[in-house]
Amino acid sequence: MKLNRKRKLHEWLVTLPSFTWLTVLFVIPTLIIFIITFKPSDPYGGIGDGWTLQTLRSLGNPNYPAIIWRTFWLSLVTTVFCIVLAVPMGYFMARVSSRWQQILLLLVVVPFWTSFLVRIFAWKVLLHPEGLLKRLLVMLALATPDTSLLYNSEAILLVLVYTYLPFAILPIYAAAEKFDFRLIEAARDLGAHQLRAFFSIFLPGIRRGLLTAILVVFIPALGSYVIPDIVGGPHSEMIGNKIAQRTFVDRNLPHASGLSAFLTLAVLAPLAAVLLIQKKKDAAGPIIEEDA
Repeated sequence: MKLNRKRKLHEWLVTLPSFTWLTVLFVIPTLIIFIITFKPSDPYGGIGDGWTLQTLRSLGNPNYPAIIWRTFWLSLVTTVFCIVLAVPMGYFMARVSSRWQQILLLLVVVPFWTSFLVRIFAWKVLLHPEGLLKRLLVMLALATPDTSLLYNSEAILLVLVYTYLPFAILPIYAAAEKFDFRLIEAARDLGAHQLRAFFSIFLPGIRRGLLTAILVVFIPALGSYVIPDIVGGPHSEMIGNKIAQRTFVDRNLPHASGLSAFLTLAVLAPLAAVLLIQKKKDAAGPIIEEDA
């Protein structure tokens, strides 16, 4: 028992710095945002005294459902595209020699060496009506002179996938690198086709990397506002754009906090549901084994 106490104390001491960091920089600011939601706005751009539900009522703006739907479908499709592209890439990177692994890993992280804004403006230049890509597509008869490659949801989706694809590749590669590929060879020896072995053996074996990739792509995509602001048009706004507008233009911090709180709940609710279901499955596991 004394050994268990020492072990638990050691675990708490190891966890304490991370727990404190998360509490100070994430939990407390999130709680402050929820509190500000119930405060009135100040005419000078601050937070007024007292409490009110006016911010919650103002979230019923008839324009918000379309913006919310656009935000979620763009984030979801971005996540799907990133996973579909990252899984084969992670698989390939894990199977090549260590020298090629280093080269490919370097190519994946090279975009991070450039400013995020510079990369987004580069896409704006590339997709410009007079840009090289538009001229090439028109020359190949794949587009007409009236075709718009910029200031629409498709441009936002393209740049979102470009931006977050490395975030999907890295965790999938990390999981694939630890995967025992002899399991796939054993499945092939037992008669499984390459695709069946890939989907039945490899993907379940890297499920933690897949889950991490989904989270690190989907959650930041939900809060994106720079990409829609630069390559999207006035009819391609996302929730992040409205939060930025309410904060910097309208100077309505309670309204911005209300939108941020809504976005936070939209992210945390599915995660909490998944954790609850997993907890119930883990709790039911031993009971099933005893009945068996």
